[in-house]
Amino acid sequence: MQREILDKDIMSMSDYSAIRREHATKLADEKKNRRVEIGPACTFYFESYDTMWFQVHEMLYIEKGGEEQVPGELQAYNPLIPKGQELVATVMIEVGDPDRRAALLAKLGGFEETITMSVDGDIIRGVAEEDVDRTTADGKASSVQFLRFPFTDTQIADFKDQEKDVILSIGHIDYHHMAGVPYDVRMALAADFD
Repeated sequence: MQREILDKDIMSMSDYSAIRREHATKLADEKKNRRVEIGPACTFYFESYDTMWFQVHEMLYIEKGGEEQVPGELQAYNPLIPKGQELVATVMIEVGDPDRRAALLAKLGGFEETITMSVDGDIIRGVAEEDVDRTTADGKASSVQFLRFPFTDTQIADFKDQEKDVILSIGHIDYHHMAGVPYDVRMALAADFD
């Protein structure tokens, strides 16, 4: 499995334009088994080479920055591709009403530090990306967080075992929710491991 998008993997925008719609539809079907909702406002989108390849191409297509834009996009999105012993998620607070979203985010500072995944009772702490501080000094959380969950070999085996429970949790005092990870999602995400 490919773990990094290289310059040679970037299509010309004319070639990408020809497959864009079809590829988006195919990827949308794949993404159905790469997401988990936790509580009323939070969704985990588990990333892969394919999701990041598409994201890089979308950025290039929309922003039209040409070849000069490519290095920046690869630098931004390659770290979100799982490297074989981990899962990587984009975590989004999704509230349609702007006032309600702002009120919730104002209370959730540091919530990314309270996210865990339990695999057969073994706790894996989510590790927030350190490129940007996603909680402001006044305690407001960003609506988008990036987390990686580092696994041991035993945890990977347990994650793939349908008899074992896998639970995602957010333990923030103002947003305390958990959700079981469905088996179909687990099987899709198992492909991210070596």
